[in-house]
Amino acid sequence: MTVFNDTIQHFVTVSWVWLRKADLQPVRSTSAYAPQSKKHFDLLFPLRQWIDHLDVRSSARAHWICRSIPARCPFEREVKLFGKTLFSIPPLCKLNPFYNELVYLRFRALSYLADECGEDVSEYV
Repeated sequence: MTVFNDTIQHFVTVSWVWLRKADLQPVRSTSAYAPQSKKHFDLLFPLRQWIDHLDVRSSARAHWICRSIPARCPFEREVKLFGKTLFSIPPLCKLNPFYNELVYLRFRALSYLADECGEDVSEYV
């Protein structure tokens, strides 16, 4: 007799309540019923990897990156008329396929300026 037979099929204790074997539902393995993910080819992966591996090792390059990549999405707006919001434009930056990589690059540049160079980065925040 195995431990599995003793613990799962014969009795189950849930919140200090004993359940009968007839009340139990069969346990399904998630891996057997999970949809199989298809492997797809990402055409932008080499460019994403290149952005992730850019070294920020000069003050001039770090300043240029911080000036070039905005701190927040410039397209996000609320259109108001007489103090009432008519509609809002969502942040379109998230449609950019390189959004996460660029934000991380900007963060690395800010960290380099603050930690390595000891400069004030409040103008970029």
